[in-house]
Amino acid sequence: MKVEGGKRYAVLLATKDSDYAKKVYGGYFNVYLAAFGEEGESWDLFRVIDDEFPDVNKLQNYDGFVVSGSPSDAYGNDIWILKLCLLLQTLDAMEKKVLGICFGHQVLCRALGGKVGKAYTGWDVGLRKVSIVKDLAPYYFFDDLGEIPTSLSIIECHQDEVFEVPLGAEVIGFSDKTGVEMFAIGDHILGIQGHPEYTSDILLNLVDRLLSMDAMEKGFADEVRLGMQTAEPDRMCWERICRNFLKG
Repeated sequence: MKVEGGKRYAVLLATKDSDYAKKVYGGYFNVYLAAFGEEGESWDLFRVIDDEFPDVNKLQNYDGFVVSGSPSDAYGNDIWILKLCLLLQTLDAMEKKVLGICFGHQVLCRALGGKVGKAYTGWDVGLRKVSIVKDLAPYYFFDDLGEIPTSLSIIECHQDEVFEVPLGAEVIGFSDKTGVEMFAIGDHILGIQGHPEYTSDILLNLVDRLLSMDAMEKGFADEVRLGMQTAEPDRMCWERICRNFLKG
């Protein structure tokens, strides 16, 4: 998906590829590419979890960045997380478009002055209905949805959350589980706690792995599987929102 002269984007991958993701999708980068990429664009991969970062002198060449999910804590002090925070502060100062997903949503909030931490209510895994705040300021990434939906279902898998958004940020979405499901700063920063890029099979494989590591109780895992059988996320709508944000 590379065409000379097209828009250029980068995925800042904050997780290792699972065996399942490599076998079925060729890695998580391809999952993001399928969800957000379009013909005529150039997409680069930087494995920030492995300390692979874009050249600061070439940041101006990019039209936007996507920060992925991660098993790491966004409030942690690993060297790569601190470097990522500095990069996000730089991109914000440049007013480059940055889309943060799950961990990306949280670390983006932290980097720009918000507060994140372990969720008081524990794991949120499976489908979650996100309510869109009424009477929002006009955000262009909702423009081609017709009327702004009152709620959208999304796949979630997290045990950390945003407690307080940065100064100047607006909370766009919330749920009965998490107070900040979605936030924006101007037209260049967008954080989404859920996974607009996830398919059901990716989540169910992740649940199996968490269960095998004793990181999740079997009864809870069974509830997640049942929930995924009886309902579907609004993936098309979420993908459109993310594409509109990155490319608008």
